[in-house]
Amino acid sequence: MTTTTTKNKKERMVIPVYDMDAKKVEEIELESHVFDGVVRKKTMYQAIVGFRANKRKGLAATKTRGEVSGGGKKPWKQKGTGRARHGSIRSPLWRHGGVVFGPHPRDFGYKMPQKIRDEALRSSLNAKVLAGDLICVEKLHIMHPKTKDFIKFLSALKVMGVSVLCVVDAVNENIKRSTRNIRQVHILDAQSINAFDVLNTNKILITRDALKNLTKRLKNV
Repeated sequence: MTTTTTKNKKERMVIPVYDMDAKKVEEIELESHVFDGVVRKKTMYQAIVGFRANKRKGLAATKTRGEVSGGGKKPWKQKGTGRARHGSIRSPLWRHGGVVFGPHPRDFGYKMPQKIRDEALRSSLNAKVLAGDLICVEKLHIMHPKTKDFIKFLSALKVMGVSVLCVVDAVNENIKRSTRNIRQVHILDAQSINAFDVLNTNKILITRDALKNLTKRLKNV
């Protein structure tokens, strides 16, 4: 990624475009309304915490004394035995008894404002561009769904061995079948991508059409 400065001292982000042979074909200038070089770390943090909270399942569960089986009969009479009073063998004081204030299934998720999610996505993309981790390809034209051909393509781009997020305009069957056996490669379309997906991978491989649609999506926010 290179940056150039215009007469009004605005920085322009320019990135190369590669073909399926990993050869540079041209350079394109990124839309300044989206790729302005500003990375808002607090917004990204807020969004990532929200995304991770929404992914939590909250399935931990314990039983109270009323949910543990058994214990319907009083273990011994109230008085005269010399022992402490007890009404059930499933009391939390007993072994195999219920749990006091234990965890129960719950929903940790919450809704974030759309503005925060979009701003976090914009900042995460800017961070990837500034780090040189956003790679634009002309198109992912896969005639035959072969894993070895896609591995060869990734190796030519020098991104093999790290986690890669491939952002396309539309996910087709050939792309899915070519990448499903590569553990570190994930495929998403431009409308589904979010800040968590961007920051959770080392490299972003995006097609020209996907970049155009993603820019349009964030520009209208």
